[in-house]
Amino acid sequence: MSVSEKSNRPLFDLDLLRAVVMVSDCGSFTTAAARLHSTQSTVSQKVRRLEEMVGHKLLERGNRDVLATDAGQTLLGYARQMLAYNDEMLEAMSGATVAVTVRLGVPEDFAAGRTTHLLSTFNRKHPQVKLEVTSGLCRDLSASYDNGELDLILLKQRRNSREAVACWPEKLQWIDSAKNPAFDQDPVPLVTFPPRGLYRDDMIGAIERMGRRWRISFTSSSLSGLQAAVANGMGISLLPLRAVTAEHLKLTSEHGLPSIDAMEVAIIHRPTADAMVKELAAELARTLASE
Repeated sequence: MSVSEKSNRPLFDLDLLRAVVMVSDCGSFTTAAARLHSTQSTVSQKVRRLEEMVGHKLLERGNRDVLATDAGQTLLGYARQMLAYNDEMLEAMSGATVAVTVRLGVPEDFAAGRTTHLLSTFNRKHPQVKLEVTSGLCRDLSASYDNGELDLILLKQRRNSREAVACWPEKLQWIDSAKNPAFDQDPVPLVTFPPRGLYRDDMIGAIERMGRRWRISFTSSSLSGLQAAVANGMGISLLPLRAVTAEHLKLTSEHGLPSIDAMEVAIIHRPTADAMVKELAAELARTLASE
């Protein structure tokens, strides 16, 4: 059978199916009409219309009740399934109108701690909101946002790189290993993010302005990987202040290293963002700006 032939088939009216199911269940047109908040004549008309449509007698009046014919029994099985699917779809779509998905992108060093606590609190406050959180390199989060894959992003960027709904300075710290310092080595070993990664060019530029030679000793896209590399004496690095641990030695101007203040943390979402996206952005700004 061709698609056009199938599309020309008559469609069953759920209202008619509900009428014949109710009469069968009640065994009476009168009782069925009462439960359907209709009249007996209207219910009878619906049953007749359905019988005309399928070309079979569906119900027979007995001495005391109404019984389904063989054709009626076949139809009733399908009718109950169709009515059940209808109710199931209504429930599913009712939930869909309430549920909201917020796709959030955050850098790795913001993916735990206070951020997780904030997201948990927000989710308890708005249980209908589904949070999809992605962590990664800022350049990847920015690309995903531009491709429409994220609704809200928290980025570390050079100041005023792109318009944000909120931003504040990113505090950076030069660090070395507390147990096995590497700063005095020549050339100076550097632990960095990959090319085009955050802080990499700032590190190299600062070391060169000091007149020191340098080499890249360790590269990783993982913040925790960089933290561990520095702690184990593989080189110095420039990382967010929040990433400094007890295993690190803070390097200061006494070592000839300049402070780097060209970076900022920014929260970005579209002007047309959902109200839940805007509320979460405001909560993130209040919490993180106070750190």
